[in-house]
Amino acid sequence: MAEPLLALESLCWSAGGRTVIDRVTTALAAGPRTVILGPNGAGKSVLMRLAHGLLAPTAGAVRWAAGTPPPQAMVFQRPVMLRRTALANIEYALAAAGVPVRERQARALEAMTRVGMGSAAARMARILSVGEQQRLALARAWALRPAVLFLDEPTASLDPGAARWVETVIDAIHAGGTKIVMSTHNLAQARRLADEVLFIARGRLVEHTPAERFFRAPSTAEAQAFIQGESV
Repeated sequence: MAEPLLALESLCWSAGGRTVIDRVTTALAAGPRTVILGPNGAGKSVLMRLAHGLLAPTAGAVRWAAGTPPPQAMVFQRPVMLRRTALANIEYALAAAGVPVRERQARALEAMTRVGMGSAAARMARILSVGEQQRLALARAWALRPAVLFLDEPTASLDPGAARWVETVIDAIHAGGTKIVMSTHNLAQARRLADEVLFIARGRLVEHTPAERFFRAPSTAEAQAFIQGESV
């Protein structure tokens, strides 16, 4: 494995007396696209929020190779759209990140063009379609030039056409050198996008393996059952 970018060390998170993430230990390298799979309620979203720093672990640690987190962003299944134009949504994020005023509009327009939405810059973000809003959310994240992009089931609410558009954007972001860490419930999508798979069940890390091996010959009964559509 390449030099780890991110290490999870005996990571735990509990709420309401229930253990959601249970002693997860693994390391992620900078290059491969990492897809997190698991049944509903397995803890996929919580694990991503812990890695991104939105939640503090109950126990264990999230450690970055550089000692401090690199520039990163996160896109959710239902992204928040501000009451302003599509372009202004991106400019707001750039302002919050400390990007100089003179650079914001050009970077925002570049990001919108990259996701195929350059003509929608002046439209109000909240009247865009669900698929367009998700592409705008990706543009907003991409404009920040993150080293790591966390994606929490970014196509779960989209029709197949909109979902494939989002997948195309994710591929382009990855090709630009950004580390992708993504959760999905869609096995076909995981086959298309994943270089490696983290499979979790009941908050435990069950497998961390190359995607081709996971889908061809999963090493655990839990993963086999998941791929076959059975409960785990």
